[in-house]
Amino acid sequence: EAFPGDIFYIHSRLLERATHLSDERGGGSLTALPIVETEAQDMSSYIPTNLISITDGQIYLSPTLFELGVLPAVDVGKSVSRVGGKAQAHAFRRIAGDLKLSYAQFEELESFSRFGGHMDERTKKVIEHGRRIRECLKQAEFDPQTVLEQIIVLLALGAGLLDAIDLERIPDAEQALRRITHTISPNIVSSLTDQGTLSESAEKQILQLSRQALAPFIGQGEEKPDTRNSADGTATRGASRALPVSRSSGRETEVQP
Repeated sequence: EAFPGDIFYIHSRLLERATHLSDERGGGSLTALPIVETEAQDMSSYIPTNLISITDGQIYLSPTLFELGVLPAVDVGKSVSRVGGKAQAHAFRRIAGDLKLSYAQFEELESFSRFGGHMDERTKKVIEHGRRIRECLKQAEFDPQTVLEQIIVLLALGAGLLDAIDLERIPDAEQALRRITHTISPNIVSSLTDQGTLSESAEKQILQLSRQALAPFIGQGEEKPDTRNSADGTATRGASRALPVSRSSGRETEVQP
């Protein structure tokens, strides 16, 4: 790769051209979003690292997640904010920390699980938990979520309430969680939306309502066919069918259907 020696200053000037706000007219600030296409998903090449050093953070959109159907395809591990948790509400900081760690462990273990090796029960639980986190991180088009709805879903994920639900039913379960916003105490709603704080009593109430909302989704997996014989001796659907036999020369031999 070869670039001009002043490429850093060229990028800086481009970003500075996003706006010029006069102090005499009120001042203020404006956010510029430079977009860079990486080659072979390499963030360590010169241009991406140059812009990362100038900006206050980056949102990395992963082609791998896009191929898996995760939209928006934001790679949580590679997306960084310089401001970090200081700009987050207290409720988000309280919930997101453990979820980030769980999701990072899941991504690492999932890559090894593709080789088909034996996994212990703990590893299986981490992977299943991570898959449900990833499923809830998906967002449908034209489907904005309020701060309260996000906190409810993240709380349920952190408490493991979704781990017992089949993966294909997670979107419906998430919608059920979002609907409980109308049953939460107004004081808790005000505290979360206006102040961004989450007390222990509020967390307990939200988790209790979440358990009630998720109860219909637990233990309702795909029904297995009945393999028992019916009372009249005929085989029911899914039952094994005995092969007819023919007796010749004193031996029983199976007749192929």
